[in-house]
Parts: sequence; structure tokens; C-alpha cells
Amino acid sequence: MNEGSDILAMTAVELAGAIRRRDLSSREVMTAHLARVDALNPRFNAIVSRVDGELLLREAAAQDEDAAKGRFRGPLHGFAHAVKDTAAARGIAHTQGSPLFRNNIATTDSLVVARMRAAGAIFTGKTNVPEFALGSHSFNPVFGVTRNAYDPCKSAGGSSGGAAVALALRMMPLADGSDFGGSLRNPAAWNNVFGFRPSFGRVPSAPSTDVFGQTFATSGPMARTVRDAALLLSVQAGADPRAPFSLEDDPGVFAKPLDREWKGKRIGWLGDLGGALPMEPGVLDTCEKALGAFRDIGMSVEAATLAEPADAMWRTAVTLRHWSVGADLLPLADEPDRISQMKPEAIWEVEGYRKLSARQITEAQVGRTRIYEAFRQAFERFDFLILPSAQVFPFDADLRWPAQIAGRTMDSYHRWMEVTFPVTMAGLPALSVPAGFGGASHLPMGMQIIGPKHADLAVLQVGHAYERASAWIGRAQPGAIG
Repeated sequence: MNEGSDILAMTAVELAGAIRRRDLSSREVMTAHLARVDALNPRFNAIVSRVDGELLLREAAAQDEDAAKGRFRGPLHGFAHAVKDTAAARGIAHTQGSPLFRNNIATTDSLVVARMRAAGAIFTGKTNVPEFALGSHSFNPVFGVTRNAYDPCKSAGGSSGGAAVALALRMMPLADGSDFGGSLRNPAAWNNVFGFRPSFGRVPSAPSTDVFGQTFATSGPMARTVRDAALLLSVQAGADPRAPFSLEDDPGVFAKPLDREWKGKRIGWLGDLGGALPMEPGVLDTCEKALGAFRDIGMSVEAATLAEPADAMWRTAVTLRHWSVGADLLPLADEPDRISQMKPEAIWEVEGYRKLSARQITEAQVGRTRIYEAFRQAFERFDFLILPSAQVFPFDADLRWPAQIAGRTMDSYHRWMEVTFPVTMAGLPALSVPAGFGGASHLPMGMQIIGPKHADLAVLQVGHAYERASAWIGRAQPGAIG
């Protein structure tokens, strides 16, 4: 390995330690990551709206001057970082993958971006997303398609697809993402990295025009190790007075060691929800084989069920997604010159919103309560629940979305992501962990470790133990960097 490769091989925790000890300079770290972006990004298209390299090196040199005086900005001091293109980062294009915002330059930082900037991250650009983050395949008319880190002919997943690929290919040490219907979990699964959807309120969103109604999407960390994900969460998390449901717990706890004893604890395997969810052949087999790592650390693994039927959970999720996403997009769709530039899936969400009655929304909220109660009952028996992170392996990058799974027709652009929505509706913490490689193309799959309400730390701790019992995860690197 050359010196740059040594830097790129470090975990984020190791890198932060090396920078703080001044074994590495921020400029060296930035140089190594920019070189990797130059080498691989033209092929994979993970990072967009790139910031000028000379400007970034000057920012890194300024951080080195601070370090020489003993001033470290935070745990991400000197880290090269590209922000998901659904979050505003001051001075960088904020397009959301839409031609309507092709030339939009953010004038302020979103809350989570401001926290990462204050912690020392140097923003190198944005990571690519689907248009308006709709769907789990990262393509848009502004920047094109992002390609899977393990096979550039395949989808990277989404909506945090660019983030997952940039992370897997070592273009940056950490990645931020966001999640409504699996946007942190699906791309992590498909690129052999970790993606954590925190409990509702753990990572607040601000500013927001609806601080009481938006309880579905959340920002969260992605990383190549669980400890790295927890480090980024320690920066992202924490209460904010503008977010009335934000949690008051000290986020510093996530930066502490994650080791814990697990003997005697119980895992509930939900599988395909009793045959209700279609799965591509190999998905369940891959996950079930990976469950052995929990047995290796002393946990039991048993079949589990949820009291709420899968079809009822899906109806609830579709209604509430129309209510949330459709309302957000409605101002754009009401302008004739703009709606013509919006993807069909966005218009479908708006039209669904327009058709909703107050009674339907109320019934869906009651349904959401039943979903939460179904999980709560399951946690009376199990410490954690497990679901696959996706229902298909990475598909052809030229497709918009899978039309069928195992012979069953998908009736919407996101039906094939159904396995992730129950967790969203329940507001629970879920960590997508690599489960192995399978399917006809032998590509990555992941599974969701789901914890009870606000048990974010416990989910990360058990994920860390799973990772340590699954040494293959770190060794299974993309061929492009092998």
C-alpha cells in the first residue's frame, strides 16, 4: 500500500485518533480522499456538485494550523465529507436531484449539516440521490445514475445511494443519509456497509414548516463499521429547541465503547412476515445464514411474528406517505411549468395526497398505532427483531424499479421496499448490517436489527457484537479497490 491507501484503509475512529495525535495532517487525509474520488467517481457517480480541490486543501491546511495550536474542532476534525443532496450545505448546490433546483445554491446549513461542520468535517460536495429522494434507486435527470460499488451495472439503492457507494469505495470515511422508506437501510445492504435509522427524535430536523406532523423521515449515519456509525451519530444526535419531539439524552454516549455481554438475550427472526412479502430467491437464505453470528455470541434466534397483518401495515404506510410526501411536493405540482419537470412517482404522491380525506388520515394514524403496538408486544418476548433490509438483490441500473418479485407484480414504485416501512411507521431504531452475498449475481444483502423504542445504543451495541463475530464483512471489499 502507498501512504494514501493506508489512510483510506483506516476506520473513522482510527482516523480521528491519528489526526488528534497529529500522526496525520488534515491535508494528507484530504489529498488521499480526493485522489480516490478522482480515480473512481467517473465510473460510479457517487459524488456530485464537487467543491474545488484547491479550496478544500486550503480548508484542510487551516485545520492543520488549528491542530498545531491544540485546537480541534470536534471528532470529525479534518474529515473529507460529501453531504447527501437532500440536505442543505451552505455554498454548495442543493438540487435534490431535480431539474427544478439544478442551479440552487444553499445559503444556510441544515441542522445535521451544521453539526457536522462544527465537528470539523470539510465538505467536498454532495452524494447523489433519486429525484426528491423518491424510491430506492439513485438516478435523476440532473446527475444521472449512481452505480453499485460491487457491480457498476447494478443499482446502488437509495435514496442514500451515492452516500453508500462513496463510503464503500473509500471516497470518504463516513456518510450521512436520511430514511423514510429504507433510504439508509437499503443502500447500506446493497453496498456491504452499515446504515442506521435512529429512533424518531434522536436526530432532529430543523428548520421545518411542520414540526408536529413530520414524524417519518430522519437523518442518520452510514459507516463501514458500527463504531464509526456510532461516532457520527454522536455528532448528529441531540435535542434542538426547534424540534419539539427531539430527545434530550446526551449524544456523547454513542462515542463510548460498544462492548457488551449478550448471552441469554433473544433474537426474533421475522423473515418474510409469514410469507406475506415476496422475496427474490436467496434473500432469506443469505440472512438466515448470517443469523448464526448471533448464536455465536450467545444469543438465541427464534421465529417471530407481528400481530398487525402485512397488508394492513402497507395500506397505512401508503396513506401516510401520500400525506407527508404529497404535501411537501404540492406547491411545486401546483405550478404548470414545474409539474412538467417532475418525475411520475412524485406526481403520483401528490395525486394521492389530493384524494385523501380527513377520515382516511385518521384511520391511517390509528393503523400506525396498531403497528407500534404490534412491535411493542413482540418486544415483550424478544430483545431484538430482525428483518431483511431489502426484498431483492441489486437490480439492473437501467431499470426504474423492479416490476416483479418472485412472480408477484409490484403495484407502485416503492412496493418492492415494503420490508422497511413497518419500522418507519413504528418510529423504532434499526441498524442495517451486512448479511452476505447471494442471488444470481452474488451481490450484497443486509438485514435490519430492530430495537425497542429509544434503544438506539443497544441496537448499535448488538450490531457491534454481530460485526465482530462476522469477520468476513471487512474483508469483502469492492473489486474496484481490491
